[in-house]
Amino acid sequence: MAERNPQDSLKMTWRDGDRSSWTWHHYIVNRMLGPVRAANEPGIPKFDKSVKMGYIPDWQVHFWVITHALLPLAIHQGLAWYLGKNLPTSAVVALYIFAFNHNGGRAVKMMADIGRQQGYLDGDKHERDGIPDVGVAKVLRSLIATSAFRNTMIVFLAYRRSQLPTAMTAWVPLEVGVYGIVLDFWFYWYHRAMHEVEWLWRYHRTHHLTKHPNPLLSLYADAEQEFFDIVGIPFLAYISMKAMGLPMNFYDWWICHQYIVLTELWGHSGLRVHTTSSTPFSPIYKFFNVELIIEDHDLHHRKGWKNSYNYGKQTRVWDRIFGTCHERIEATNENVDWKRPVNLWWW
Repeated sequence: MAERNPQDSLKMTWRDGDRSSWTWHHYIVNRMLGPVRAANEPGIPKFDKSVKMGYIPDWQVHFWVITHALLPLAIHQGLAWYLGKNLPTSAVVALYIFAFNHNGGRAVKMMADIGRQQGYLDGDKHERDGIPDVGVAKVLRSLIATSAFRNTMIVFLAYRRSQLPTAMTAWVPLEVGVYGIVLDFWFYWYHRAMHEVEWLWRYHRTHHLTKHPNPLLSLYADAEQEFFDIVGIPFLAYISMKAMGLPMNFYDWWICHQYIVLTELWGHSGLRVHTTSSTPFSPIYKFFNVELIIEDHDLHHRKGWKNSYNYGKQTRVWDRIFGTCHERIEATNENVDWKRPVNLWWW
């Protein structure tokens, strides 16, 4: 039997260990984890899979995204009015990287609070994976790369100093919905190829070491996968949207992207609640049974390896079309208490 690679370990002991051995990576990741509990800490409720779960109303998810996405736009607009001119590219990059990290950090802490109240999927059998001892620096580098490279790309492709945030178009609701489908088309085939093509799987297997991920493990992956997740797929989605004739100016794209990021975090949270990917197309998705919920991607990690399913990360449109949907276990309609909403917090 082959000896296990030490770098494949998901053991997390660093949060309970001697802090004198911590590096600056540990302090920052610990700060970002905030109220996220270590796997061996008490207080996380555990429910049998047959116990009904609560749900998060769609309107609350939309309100959360919109309020957090509009704040940096309001700051940008206010600074431009005060200065009498629009911000230079460097200042825009800095502002939106900060906003991206701020919003992401708040989302992670909010999800941790929900987890302490509602528990986690498969919680009667398994704890959620933490940030492994061997991966603290890797997780931090991935998070920094995501916020820096993705937002810098968006600025350089779409930002025009002649356009203030008030130039955000009335097409945004349509763009948010279409962007999720288009981005997921590219992601679906790239993701499926990573599973089914032998030489590509080696770049994806690290991400699948976690069977019960947490939001900060969304980009726990090798560098080759990180590049496509952070830059490649969003770039293909952007040029596809432009080819379709949609405006997708910088401010439109920022709103679209905030929806995408929250869905990515939900998908790796494992929360035992029913919530769909936030999109204006949710009613249409539900009618055709192609809406994505937290359990869909959680099952992709828990049950899938080289031969998998639930490849989409924003919708189940392409999984449904190409026959790669997996049946849900806990978050079936019959197992949701539709009289028990789970409320989000904003500020």
